[in-house]
Amino acid sequence: MWRHIASNALSLFVVILVVIGGLVAWGKAQYSTPGPLAEAICLRVPSGARMSEVSEDLETRGAISNGSIFRVGTDYSGKNAQLKAGSFLVPQAASMVEIVDLITRGGANTCGTEVVYRIGINRVDLQVRELDPVTNRFVDVVSFDPMVETSEQYTKVRGEADTRYRITLAEGTTSWQIMQALQAADFIDADTNSIPAEGDLAPDSYEVSAGASLADLIADMEQAQSIRLDQAWANRAEGLPIASREDALILASIVEKETGLPNERAQVASVFINRLNKGMKLQTDPTVIYGVTNGRGVLGRGLRQSELRKATPYNTYIIAGLPPGPIANPGIEAITATLNPATTDYIFFVANGTGGHAFATTLKQHNINVTAWRKIEASQSGN
Repeated sequence: MWRHIASNALSLFVVILVVIGGLVAWGKAQYSTPGPLAEAICLRVPSGARMSEVSEDLETRGAISNGSIFRVGTDYSGKNAQLKAGSFLVPQAASMVEIVDLITRGGANTCGTEVVYRIGINRVDLQVRELDPVTNRFVDVVSFDPMVETSEQYTKVRGEADTRYRITLAEGTTSWQIMQALQAADFIDADTNSIPAEGDLAPDSYEVSAGASLADLIADMEQAQSIRLDQAWANRAEGLPIASREDALILASIVEKETGLPNERAQVASVFINRLNKGMKLQTDPTVIYGVTNGRGVLGRGLRQSELRKATPYNTYIIAGLPPGPIANPGIEAITATLNPATTDYIFFVANGTGGHAFATTLKQHNINVTAWRKIEASQSGN
């Protein structure tokens, strides 16, 4: 009898072991195989959240099939205490092991809210946008000029720890304009009010953290511009009438202010190179404007004849050669075009009414182009 009982007990124990083994195998499969998520989602993990709370959120949103398996898996892998706060893009059909890796690895947020602070020549624009996890594209929430107004949507996301911030500088902005805008950005620690040297800041997009040091940000911009200029200078064309990388930066800033069309930069640069080679004055309005404004904002009107005749270090209708310094912060395209200009005989150009310019090799042809432009100006003004 006791043998029979022992035999039955042993059989039952074997069955239990088989069942447990099957459950473990099933749990492992559930943990590592593709999950049930039909569309990508943005998972927000608040600071101080627990793995149990995250698993409940994932289960409710259909990202995992079983919250208990998810929690056991994180315990078994030793990642239960490694949960990171942030916003994470969970892709379609992500497995539990993939999700755990996302929320414990750390690093930059991969979805959620982004504040883009755009510094342009004519205005500053603050844009709040959200990443649509399904299309993986940002959707605009609100856009406004933070120098003159505010927004409830921005105020709300401003207080969220996982909001990302990005600053973008437009080509052709002056250092004064950039500093004015950055000192007004309430998510930056304005720990300096020193205006950087004109031309030394690289127009680009910079991701920053809330409370970032303005001094450190400026240092990053200066380093980026220095690296760009060094590389372009090392790869410059031969025989240019440019004595130094500093002179290259000055001329590049003039090219930047004269045209915003990518396919024209090398041609505009060729005009100034040809003029320098011939000993001709550059005769460019943007330098005269800089002499009037000192880079502090936009002139907002046409140049007066008295300003064109007034002798200043930046009046290239009066002085020979280059002005004493850059007149804006040029982008890499303008720097590259300046040091690798197109091969042309052009020594004149004027606006053509389409956003571009008409180029000429002779004064006669240039005067014809100027007459055509004056007619366009008159028709646009209604005269």
